[in-house]
Amino acid sequence: MAVAAVAAALGVSSLAACGGSDDSASSGGGGQGGSGTSKTVTLVSHDSFNASPAVLKEFTKRTGYTVKVLKSGDAGEALNKEILTKGSPQGDVFFGVDNTLLSRALDNGLFTPYEAKGLDRVEAATRLDRDKNRVTPVDTGDICVNYDKKYFADKKLAPPRSFDDLIKPRYRDLLVTENAATSSPGLGFLLGTAARYGDDGWQDYWKKLKDNGVQVVDSWEQAYNENFSGSAGGRKAKADRPLVVSYASSPPAEVLYAEPRPKEAPTGVSTGTCFRQIEFAGLLTGAKNEAGGKALLDFLISTEFQADMPLTMFVNPVVQDVPLPELFTRFGATVDKPETMAPDRIAAGREQWIQSWSSLVVK
Repeated sequence: MAVAAVAAALGVSSLAACGGSDDSASSGGGGQGGSGTSKTVTLVSHDSFNASPAVLKEFTKRTGYTVKVLKSGDAGEALNKEILTKGSPQGDVFFGVDNTLLSRALDNGLFTPYEAKGLDRVEAATRLDRDKNRVTPVDTGDICVNYDKKYFADKKLAPPRSFDDLIKPRYRDLLVTENAATSSPGLGFLLGTAARYGDDGWQDYWKKLKDNGVQVVDSWEQAYNENFSGSAGGRKAKADRPLVVSYASSPPAEVLYAEPRPKEAPTGVSTGTCFRQIEFAGLLTGAKNEAGGKALLDFLISTEFQADMPLTMFVNPVVQDVPLPELFTRFGATVDKPETMAPDRIAAGREQWIQSWSSLVVK
């Protein structure tokens, strides 16, 4: 998820906590580190990994390992880097591959199977590799169109509620989305339209969306913080697009990081435009600190880490019965019927969908 960019746009420091170097980490407690093994475990992730310092300190207290976070760009970019270095990975655990790109990671043999402790508490629907446990589900979220409440109030125009609404003339030149070939939210939005309209209808839908003036940019950060008029960054940039492909949990981030904190979120969610995203973590094949990596995977589905995620990464826990913060539930949108797609269908159609979409929309 891209909450770190929201924080940056609002001028606040990131909550992500990175461990020190191997040397500084080696002074930590005993735990599972043991004599003669590294006390640092390296987590490779997309740029939006975020965790409270206190939570990562709890991991160190429990295990003796210090977490070093290595951020590698957007989710797709980070995954491609790991594919290029497979067998000699940059770290021990990779976090952030989602259901839209999962088969690419698995087909390239990036992960060593490991059944994390506590996996029985994880929602069954998120365990897409349950037979081999090459990846561990960590969070879910919904990729949805967000809208600028002030714009639509000023125009006395109802915001769109569905995919069908977005191609209506009243919303011409209002939507910005991300490139499906370079951005995971962009790909998720494309898959949402494929799920909604089927193999025979999604291209016709995108032709109509293009004719209606959809704007395509490379990344979520650009779309949300530079082009979307409802975000703090967009307001500073005098952005002119009041609709953006983002997340159902983006409004709480706008509230949490604003000074002073508003009573209402400045943005809303079109809940009929959503696609369900599941993010995973896995033990990288060839990891130098395999024991530390396994301990970290265990911790990612612990109650402590899962309860921390809603207001640091603005995602939903996958562990059942983890309480959600009031701010997260009050300002975020509940999506009862998101579009979904079976992993084997994504694997079979993804590359062709991206290629056809690129020829149709970008070129």
